[in-house]
Formats: sequence, structure tokens, C-alpha cells
Amino acid sequence: MNDKKLKERKDRAAKLIRELRKFFPNVKIALKYGNNWELLVSVILSAQCTDKRVNIVTQELFKKYRTLDDYVSADISEFEKDIKSTGFYKNKAKNILAAAKLVNEKFGGKLPKTMEEMLTIPGAARKTANVVLGNAHGVVEGIAVDTHVRRFAIRFNLSDYADPVRIEKDLMEIVPKKDWFNFTYLVIEYGRHMAPARRHDTSNDTLVKIYPPAATKWPTAR
Repeated sequence: MNDKKLKERKDRAAKLIRELRKFFPNVKIALKYGNNWELLVSVILSAQCTDKRVNIVTQELFKKYRTLDDYVSADISEFEKDIKSTGFYKNKAKNILAAAKLVNEKFGGKLPKTMEEMLTIPGAARKTANVVLGNAHGVVEGIAVDTHVRRFAIRFNLSDYADPVRIEKDLMEIVPKKDWFNFTYLVIEYGRHMAPARRHDTSNDTLVKIYPPAATKWPTAR
């Protein structure tokens, strides 16, 4: 990213964030959980699944599995059935139960507080690690790039890439660090309430007025 593009994107990001804050002044994570371990479980389950569906599943799941030890000793076939409706349940079950054993054995039953350590946990790539570190420990080491953030970054020309890891790197250059944590949740709310992935009327979207080319740019949600 050359200096000119960097400045343009910094200015545009600042305007977009300012506008998003007007619409969504009190953003926070939508997942419901009772402790840090349940937060990790919820975030892993949320991959390719809506937060609404995850919350429905975890309402019963967290009653059945109350402690980390319950996950450590869980039967994987039964656990798969418990989370089946979140999709990709076999891989999610494998990761969650493996994560429980690792957290129990390596970290004394508590989630670590560094990105490096979080990335050793099965099922925890950078997006998951960013969400957990920020919400569990108030540690902000990056920007969580989910499908909403990915689509937003492409649509408003905040990155040259489609890969979430590269997008995160670009966003960390142009978004002030004080805004990294809330940026994800501002963009998620925008995607949910104002700018769905499907084509829609953008004539009243004040963010599109900040960057008019966004009116005709419809990146895929992968």
C-alpha cells in the first residue's frame, strides 16, 4: 500500500467509523456465554453459522456441559449431535473437545492471554483469537475479520485482498488501534441491519455516500 492509498484509506476509514458510531453507539458481541471457556466454544461454533443459531444451541449445551471437565470427558459422538445444527459439526466437535483437553493440560483450565498462545488452541485461528482475547481479557492484538468485516473491507476499498489474514493486516494499518476492538462489532451491526450481502437499495445509506463506488460493489460472503 503506497503512501497516497494509505492516507486515502485512513481518511475514509475514519469517516466510516464516525458514521457507524452514530447508528450503533453501544455495540458488543451478540454471542451469549457465562464464562471465558463458553465464549471460546460459542466463537468456534459461530463459524459459518449465525450468532442467533449458536445462542439457541448453547442455551441447552451450557446446561448439559457445565464445567471444562465435562468437555474433557465428553463423548464425541454425543457432542456432535448436541451441536449438529450449527453446521460443520464434526470438525467443530473435534476442535472444541481437543481445545478443552489442551486448555486443561497446558493452561491450567484458563484461556491464555496472548495471541501466540491462543493460536495453539484447536479451532482458534486469528479471528477466534481476537474475539476471545478482546472479550475475555480486554487484550486487543488485532481486528477480528469475519464475513461481515471481509465484505465491508472489500466493498469500501479498505484492502487490496480477499483473504481475511491480509485484510486484517491492511485494516490494522488504517484503523486507529483504539478502534480495533469495536470496529468488528460496528461492521457486523451494519451488515445485519443496513447492508445485507444480497443486492439492496443503497440510496439512503450514508456510508455509501462517503464512498459512492460501494453502491455497485457486491463482494461474495465466503
